[in-house]
Amino acid sequence: MGHGTVESNEAMEAEIQPCEIETPHEVLAPEAQTLPLVVASPHSGRNYPPAFVAASRLDRLNLRRSEDGFVDELFAAAPDMGAPLLRANFPRAYVDANREPFELDPRMFRDNLPGYANTRSPRVAAGLGTIARVVASGADIYREKLPFSEALHRIRSYYWPYHNALRGLIETTESRFGGCILLDCHSMPSVGGPMDRDAGHRRVDFVLGDCHGTSCGAKVAETAERALTGMGYHVTRNTPYSGGFVTRHYGRPDQGAHALQIEINRALYMDERNVRRLPGISVLREDLRQLIAALGALDPTSL
Repeated sequence: MGHGTVESNEAMEAEIQPCEIETPHEVLAPEAQTLPLVVASPHSGRNYPPAFVAASRLDRLNLRRSEDGFVDELFAAAPDMGAPLLRANFPRAYVDANREPFELDPRMFRDNLPGYANTRSPRVAAGLGTIARVVASGADIYREKLPFSEALHRIRSYYWPYHNALRGLIETTESRFGGCILLDCHSMPSVGGPMDRDAGHRRVDFVLGDCHGTSCGAKVAETAERALTGMGYHVTRNTPYSGGFVTRHYGRPDQGAHALQIEINRALYMDERNVRRLPGISVLREDLRQLIAALGALDPTSL
């Protein structure tokens, strides 16, 4: 079953690979897919092209604080358990795969944007479009305005290949199992930031986003919540994150495609200021293995 193309009509320093991103994304595939589950991490990429870093008014550490740091590592067990893991290698601050293809802020560009660009979305207003104007703290990324050709290059070279891979994994899973469960994986700051609805408030351990019940069958979110609360975590649904573009675009529960977004409190596993792993990452990784198993045990044809 197709979902339509996404295309429009046209040690921290050691963690960063300051090179052109030869591989926009990676699919870590199981030897044989035995679970009707696809795991995706669109925001954990940490390969920073040098031209991007040079054009930024921010240093690498401030750019890295917009990453969903190490989320791909948290779900690294998925392939061994029988589910593919898709991870972006490009950083979120460079191009955001959890946006529409052309959510662009005209204030960022030297030339006029094409008519098909969405210049009025809430994400664009916040400076967090497909090409972000600011980082999570609200600080401007760029020294100067960009040409639209630069946005087009990033979208064609990184955004679309990621979504083509994701769509392919979903369709393969649907063909094999009669349906698919997509777990779209993110992390969140432990305290709401200045541009968030919960600014200054401490956050729970996990937020599950199902677009208020529209992106997946109720049993998917219920199963994830039950698994996490059973391990002692504090979980809420849809507040402050109900699901982004990926969840809305690929979640078609009436057609057998179920998409659930998960946001993990960064304080559980990382030093947020310095973007470094904490010892708790190994415990959390094992707990998420149980979550993968619980979701993978669901029959998508019965949801």
